[in-house]
Amino acid sequence: MMREFLMAAVALGLCAAAHAQQSPRTTIGMKNPNAPIEVSADNFDADANAKTATYSGNVIVHQGDVRMHANTVRVNVVDGKPVKIFAQGRVVIDAPSGEAVGDNGVYDVNPRLVTLTGHVVLTKEKNVMRGSLLTVNLITGMATLDGGKQQGGRVQGLFTPESQKTEKP
Repeated sequence: MMREFLMAAVALGLCAAAHAQQSPRTTIGMKNPNAPIEVSADNFDADANAKTATYSGNVIVHQGDVRMHANTVRVNVVDGKPVKIFAQGRVVIDAPSGEAVGDNGVYDVNPRLVTLTGHVVLTKEKNVMRGSLLTVNLITGMATLDGGKQQGGRVQGLFTPESQKTEKP
């Protein structure tokens, strides 16, 4: 149950999954990692010298059935492909498998690692996990949630079992 719950965090890699090489194992948590990536924002700035693109103001990144909302998203580009994506300011990932929220997020495209930091909260239905550092490997599907200095250095989880039918004798 916990592994399934943490897989909701896999959706954090939506921003550039279409640009990485795909194998059958990379689709964990994503129905179509090759779907087009749509980005909308109030503002866009590009710096050709620094090879960065910055979207700001109510940024929405959409790929397949996954959406990411953030105040600002900066994409570092090498040879016309994204290598690292930085999201700042209440980063929210919505996916059918749940929601992940944090203060900041980084997607390192080549090793396919996603990191969400700050006040991290994972929710799936009535289940909630809290920590300060979430790391997800999109290739292996392994996720780690750390409590850090927030939460007193501890990870917190609340899991609500499904209610069972009560049978009358």
